[in-house]
Amino acid sequence: MKFNLLSSFAAGMLITTTICGAIYLTGKNDVAKTTTKPAVTTVTKKVQLTADEMKKQLQATGYIVQTKAENDKQVQDAKASVQEKATAATPASNTVTRVVVNVSDGMTSIDVGRTLVRANLVKNAFEFSKDIERKGLENKLKPGVYVVDSKMTYDQVVAAIFK
Repeated sequence: MKFNLLSSFAAGMLITTTICGAIYLTGKNDVAKTTTKPAVTTVTKKVQLTADEMKKQLQATGYIVQTKAENDKQVQDAKASVQEKATAATPASNTVTRVVVNVSDGMTSIDVGRTLVRANLVKNAFEFSKDIERKGLENKLKPGVYVVDSKMTYDQVVAAIFK
């Protein structure tokens, strides 16, 4: 192809594109100006429920609804019943628990502690064993039968078993 023919073709394309663009931008666009109106109009309105309506809806779905006053009264009643049970159980704690500890060969302070935990004389066997080690009494445990009771203090129990 000759250069003259190619430049004529390009010039024609440029002129055609310019004319089409000018018509598009200045012409009437029926699609852009046509607006579609919705068939149904929706109006959103915020509705505030009353306290009774909210309570009924929650109860209908399975929730238990209480006012703060009702909840506070229920908590106070529960605390009162626990205190009544605690005062009723106090006379039973006056009983004396006597425990016979049979120490055999090979037993350690933690084994003795476990026995005392089962008798509710100490709270934790491991802590009991650590306390015996701190006092340096772990080698003073001798085989035998020892009797301790709940009236004795912690130090008296230790002294009775670890002589």
